[in-house]
Amino acid sequence: MIDKILEHNEEFVNKEKYKPYEASKYPARKLAIVTCMDTRLIELLPAALGIKNGDAKIIKNAGGTIVHPFGSAVRSLLIAIYELGVEDIMVIGHTDCGVQHMDVEDMINKMKSRGIGEEVIQNLNYFGVDFDKWLGGFEDVFTAVGESVELLEHHPLIPDNVTIYGYVMDTATGKLMDVE
Repeated sequence: MIDKILEHNEEFVNKEKYKPYEASKYPARKLAIVTCMDTRLIELLPAALGIKNGDAKIIKNAGGTIVHPFGSAVRSLLIAIYELGVEDIMVIGHTDCGVQHMDVEDMINKMKSRGIGEEVIQNLNYFGVDFDKWLGGFEDVFTAVGESVELLEHHPLIPDNVTIYGYVMDTATGKLMDVE
């Protein structure tokens, strides 16, 4: 499969198919979006929001939530704010998310079945990795998005003039639902 991707890439570059996507590194709409890595959102989210290449910084992770106030998602947002001029942040969860109701014990068992030893799990626990918080899912996507919005609104490094919004997108229709 990788060979086909590389072959396509070579043709893409040689035929200059990249030209319609040329954009500045600065988001034209001064917008950053934190959303899920779900494959259904790759084309649906930009289409449903009316954004194109160069309009926004899109930060994707499992669940589209902020799980640590100083993790990579917040780091990306801080760079987007202070270096790239972002003024608005949208946290967008979605319906039918794979992270919802995720079972941490089941995931740890899958790790073990693929060769990760019990001693590795125990060492990580000893050194403070909270698997329930780090790998755990959420029960309700609206609550999870709301918690991420609240964390960002009260984050000591995010200035007050940056506005944070929370939404849940319907993965069938692209409709945004406001998170109160």
